[in-house]
Amino acid sequence: MSRRIVVAAAQMGPIQKEEGREVAVARMVGLMGKAASRGAEVVVFPELALTTFFPRWYHEDLAEADRWYEHSMPSNATAPLFDAARRLGLGFHLGYAEKTPDGRRFNTAIYVHPSGQVALKYRKVHLPGHAEFDPVRKVQHLEKRYFEPGDLGFPVVRAPVGATQVNIGMMICNDRRWPEAWRVLGLQQVELVMLGYNTPSLNMENRGFEAHHLRVAHSHLSIQAGCYQNACFGVGVAKAGTEDGHELFGHSIIVNPQGEIMAQATSWDDEVIVADCDLGMCELGRTTIFNFARHRRPEHYTRITSQVGSEPPPVWAPSP
Repeated sequence: MSRRIVVAAAQMGPIQKEEGREVAVARMVGLMGKAASRGAEVVVFPELALTTFFPRWYHEDLAEADRWYEHSMPSNATAPLFDAARRLGLGFHLGYAEKTPDGRRFNTAIYVHPSGQVALKYRKVHLPGHAEFDPVRKVQHLEKRYFEPGDLGFPVVRAPVGATQVNIGMMICNDRRWPEAWRVLGLQQVELVMLGYNTPSLNMENRGFEAHHLRVAHSHLSIQAGCYQNACFGVGVAKAGTEDGHELFGHSIIVNPQGEIMAQATSWDDEVIVADCDLGMCELGRTTIFNFARHRRPEHYTRITSQVGSEPPPVWAPSP
């Protein structure tokens, strides 16, 4: 029996600092309608889809940043997304800043079933940037100030997308660059990885040159390699364009288990791309070259979990 799903990536243009959630949500509801009209059964939105990328702004007092967080989901502001999902029969992935009842802060994503129920939640593990103001940087990147590392691991759930049960996992932005994250999902037989990002077009570290065109190339490379090496589909979705004077790149993509790009956004604005995904494609890699049960040798991978930073190797010297 064929297992096919139609997935949509809903790339978003910039959300300016002064714009309220109602502006972003209205745009997202419109994108959901476009996705549904093209046959999509699930739509994937970017990281921090409800606000500007606020970690570029420094607040001495963390309480001053509270306005950027969602304290409940759904909320009055986000309820139209859940209503649209029910009306359209469309699942959706949403990235947002979460503040828990006990005051913890996370960079979070959820997969919402068309019924409005949350089927899966993920909290970003690989937080880039820094925790204090950095005078060397051209633009601040304060994710380590505003979020703590996720505490849910990399879960996978088998949940409906349309009429098809699919093994779903999630990442957020920088996670896509870490092969360990992909492999943990792959070991749970993930079939569809949803990930949103807000990535500057330029490396803002100001500590060395990174070619402009390579920013997009490295993003695509990470997603394509992850999909190929773990025999899954991936939906990488950007918030793009000039946001508060700072450029974020677009180039959202949908990738198949062979690592091929099936669909790609061509703008840096609101745009829907769609792909028809045959989940049977996951079986080739999973039963041959990436048959984990047959070929993995975890007894030789202990360094990955026992060591954090890199260490120099021993020095070899020729015998006298």
